[in-house]
Amino acid sequence: MKKTIIITAVVAIVIMVVLVVVNRVTNKEDASVLFTEVRNGNFEILVTVTGELHAENSTEIKGPELLGGRNMRITDIGIQDLVPEGTVVEEGDYVATLDRTNLENSLKDEYDRLETLENEYQMEILDTTLTLGDARDNLRNLLFNMEEAEITLEQSKFEPPTTIRQNTINLEKAKRQYEQALKGYELRVQQTRANMRREELNLQRQRQRIADMENLLRQFVVTAPAPGMVIYKREWGGSKRKVGSSIRPNDPVVATLPDLSSMISTTYVNEIDVSKVKVDQVVNVSVDAFPDMSFTGKVVSVANIGEQLPNTDAKVFEVVVKLDAVDPILRPSMTTGNQIVTKSFEDVNYIPLEAVFATADSIPYVYTKDGRRQIIMLGSSNEDQVIVEKGLDAGEIVHLLRPEDSDNYKLAGEDLIPEIKERSRLEREEAERIRQEGMQARRPNGRNNSQMTPEQRQQMMQMRGSREGGQQEGAGGSVTRPVGQGQRNQ
Repeated sequence: MKKTIIITAVVAIVIMVVLVVVNRVTNKEDASVLFTEVRNGNFEILVTVTGELHAENSTEIKGPELLGGRNMRITDIGIQDLVPEGTVVEEGDYVATLDRTNLENSLKDEYDRLETLENEYQMEILDTTLTLGDARDNLRNLLFNMEEAEITLEQSKFEPPTTIRQNTINLEKAKRQYEQALKGYELRVQQTRANMRREELNLQRQRQRIADMENLLRQFVVTAPAPGMVIYKREWGGSKRKVGSSIRPNDPVVATLPDLSSMISTTYVNEIDVSKVKVDQVVNVSVDAFPDMSFTGKVVSVANIGEQLPNTDAKVFEVVVKLDAVDPILRPSMTTGNQIVTKSFEDVNYIPLEAVFATADSIPYVYTKDGRRQIIMLGSSNEDQVIVEKGLDAGEIVHLLRPEDSDNYKLAGEDLIPEIKERSRLEREEAERIRQEGMQARRPNGRNNSQMTPEQRQQMMQMRGSREGGQQEGAGGSVTRPVGQGQRNQ
């Protein structure tokens, strides 16, 4: 009995000791989370977006070249079979098979049409033979009539003058009839030759159409034009071509063979951040598939016109980043994380945004560990941190959260208030100047407010009110920040 009591007491003491130790460790960890140190070093302002890898250059694997020919009446051709994406092929290797059904049905119709044209051509030959034969027989008969009239006239030279005159008239009529029939025959021969030539051309065109279609059918087995890795062609809507998709005469590409020696990352930046992105800015690129690897690149193009991606409401601008170097392990369509360095600063002090608070008139300050409510002048910021231009030194410790006894902290750095307010005023004036210049540039023919209609003037006033409201919230640019972005009102 005593032994059981002793064991129970020992266990209880051990548990109490463990709880005390854990509590002390936890308190120390919580205390470390409540403070942060003012750091000094390089500071970058980033625009972080996701992208997708593509080869900068690629060779297209196209369907039959004759799809767009004038002899073809084909709109869409389905892809019946396609090698798996990522397949490495050599020049001439099999890539895809296209659906022949529609073209084979069309070819049967063209053969029927050819047979009809051949029959018509033979009928034209027979009709021509019969017609011209009758015309030649008629010419012979007229020629005989003319000779008979000549003989009759010659034999009547001793007849009365009226008889001679009548025979002369008969001869002239016979000659005239013969000459008219001869001209008609020559015209009919020319007409017949033209008809025959037209029928022959129709036959040639039909035979050529059939030959083109048969040649086209032989191209329905698509092969690689060069060595490389097969990557499916991406449609406008974002989906890839696969078995069951169609190619068209104006877009006959089945797949591509990318040149993996030069890679780009295509990404889309929202309309708020795109003004910060410029060509030649440095980009830190990570690949989701290989989180331990990192690359660098540069912005090579920024779209001037925004677009709306499928299933989204926001307007975005396409930005293309070229990687400085590539690794053989990279593949097209891999997802990348792109950190575009829009600005960089050297040897500056900075703190987390959570540590910054603001007064009612937008004066920023921090709570220091030594009991000061220190007014500070802020510079540029990124998503997590902000530069402290004046008011704090590197190594100082500040609160991340408002202390419970914040009313007991002594205000310091009041001499910075005039400078902060002056900077805010200058930044507001600069923003207003830029806004006015933009409005002036948008006015057609330099038109001023007095020339606007009442409806246009009202719309401008509404736009001005909404813009000025936004500027007052962020007066001072990087000096003041609305609640929820690092600064909190007192």
